Amino acid sequence: MKKLFLLISLVFIISSCGNNSSENSSIENAERNSIVLKGSDTVLPLAQKEAEEFMKKDSTASISVTGGGSGVGFTALIDGTTDIAMASREIKLDEKTKLEINSVKVEEVLIAKDALAVIVNPTNKISKLTKEQLKDIFSGKITNWKQVGGDNKKIVVYARETSSGTYEFFKEHVMDKINYDKSVLNLPATGAIVQSVSQTEGAIGYIGLAYLNSDVKDVAVSYDKGKTYVNASTENAINGTYPITRPLFFYFDKSLSKKVKSFIDYILSKEGQSIVSEVGYVPFK
Repeated sequence: MKKLFLLISLVFIISSCGNNSSENSSIENAERNSIVLKGSDTVLPLAQKEAEEFMKKDSTASISVTGGGSGVGFTALIDGTTDIAMASREIKLDEKTKLEINSVKVEEVLIAKDALAVIVNPTNKISKLTKEQLKDIFSGKITNWKQVGGDNKKIVVYARETSSGTYEFFKEHVMDKINYDKSVLNLPATGAIVQSVSQTEGAIGYIGLAYLNSDVKDVAVSYDKGKTYVNASTENAINGTYPITRPLFFYFDKSLSKKVKSFIDYILSKEGQSIVSEVGYVPFK
């Protein structure tokens, strides 16, 4: 009887170990197929669409995508709370240094390009601005639309918050690194800029091309002191005539290459790049 009891106990233990092993394997597989992306609001709609289509092809994949700004993405990469940082700017030296301190070797992948559109309220009769005028508007030198040929109306300036790669790109490439005026209203998301500009007469802001819609009006921009003006569009970004274009990136820890490879390969594929065009950005190949 004792022998029978011992035998039954032994079988139960082996069976339990087998179940635990199976459960552990399932957890490991789920973790391996689960990818977290954080960062750029500009990249957000593209990453969401790419993730949606990728998960249709791979039912085992689970991809989470959240915005907040390029700076938020890099902070999450440094903290180890994201697998991929989405960015509309290149990584800064101090961010790279912090990663290296944590023994993280980061890899950069160009996934698409963007045209940064300058938008105004649809009631605004202004349809074009020079780089110099934009710089003066966002730095506070020009405060009324009549100063650039518009109505006698105060200019209400909207920009992204400082953690945004779009904020920094505009400051560097449009404002020539001059500081924004203190009166500029910083908003936490690109969608909020679209909504605020659409509802505020006299408003101006800037957004990624994928966010451009009929609720706002984009203005043509000149980088040759008013000789030629070009509107933001996929076509003009591809042919190089629109001056405010920029690359969009993924950054990840090289040790996670195997984990993120299939998703990144999908984005870089012909199908993935067609989604770039569908969302409203510019394929890089």
